[in-house]
Amino acid sequence: MRLTADFWVHAYVARLAQAGIPAFITAHGDDTAGAVIVKSNTLDGKAQAYVRSFDFDGNRSWVMLEEGAEPDVDAALARQRRYDSDLWIVEVEDRQGRTLLDAEGLAD
Repeated sequence: MRLTADFWVHAYVARLAQAGIPAFITAHGDDTAGAVIVKSNTLDGKAQAYVRSFDFDGNRSWVMLEEGAEPDVDAALARQRRYDSDLWIVEVEDRQGRTLLDAEGLAD
């Protein structure tokens, strides 16, 4: 059984808070099945956006959706929201670029 998007997003934000990493929900998607994009803002004008994807073997992983100047990443996220109004976006602000997406329980 899979977690709802709402539960996962709020648990993720709480986990980041425990690590002292600020994060904000900037787009609230569908509570049960909305896709999630994580934007990593390194506070230097650059950003990356990650989305959950499946490989050919059916394994789930986080893959880079967009990388570069923050306005360009924001524009890519706005395009994604136009196509998918159920999309969640979580913005993580950390100068080191930590997202914890590779942490146990979040990576798979």
